[in-house]
Amino acid sequence: MASQQDELKHRITTKSQQTEQHTKSAHDNDSKTNKNINKSTRKQIAKRGLKSLTIALTIPLLLTLIDISLFGSSYQYVSMKKPFWFPRLWALHLACLGSSLLMGLSAWLVWAEGGFHRQPMAILLYLSQLGLSLAWDPVVFKAGATRIGLVLCMALFGVLIACFRAFKNVNPIAGDLVKPCFGWAVLLSLANLKLVYH
Repeated sequence: MASQQDELKHRITTKSQQTEQHTKSAHDNDSKTNKNINKSTRKQIAKRGLKSLTIALTIPLLLTLIDISLFGSSYQYVSMKKPFWFPRLWALHLACLGSSLLMGLSAWLVWAEGGFHRQPMAILLYLSQLGLSLAWDPVVFKAGATRIGLVLCMALFGVLIACFRAFKNVNPIAGDLVKPCFGWAVLLSLANLKLVYH
C-alpha cells in the first residue's frame, strides 16, 4: 500500500512537472511571438512618426522659404542707416526660418500627444501664427505698409503667447520650444519700428 502511494505521488509530481514545462515552453513561444509582433509594430509606428515629423517640419519651412524668396528683399531696409546691433536682413530671414522650424516641431509634438483632438484651438493658434509670420514680408517689404506690419507683429506676439500656453498644457517640451520664437517676434518688431520711424 505504501509503495502504491509512493508511486501515485511520483506520478502526480511527474505530471505537474511536465505540465509546468509545457506551460513554460508555451509561454516562451508566446513571448517570442509577442516580441516579434512588438518589434514590427514599433518599426511601423516609428516610420509613421518619422514621416509625420518630416511633413510637420518641411511644410512650414518650405512656405517660409517661398515667402522669403518672393517677398523678402527690401531696398529700403537694406539701404537705411542702422546701428551696428540692429538685425541685418539675412539675420531676420534666418530667425524667421528658425522660428518656423521650432514652431513646426512644437506643433508636431502636440499632434503626437493627441493635443489637436483634445484642444482644437491649438491647431488654429498654430496656423494663425504661421499665417501672420508669412504675411509680414509681403505687407512690409512689398506693400510698404509698415504700420500694418507693426499690427501684425503685435498680433503675432499675442498668438505666440496663446500657442505657448496651449502647447504647454499638452506637452511641456512643445511649450518650451515656442519660447525662442518670442525673441524672433521681438526682432521683427524692432525692425518694423525702425521702418515706421525711418
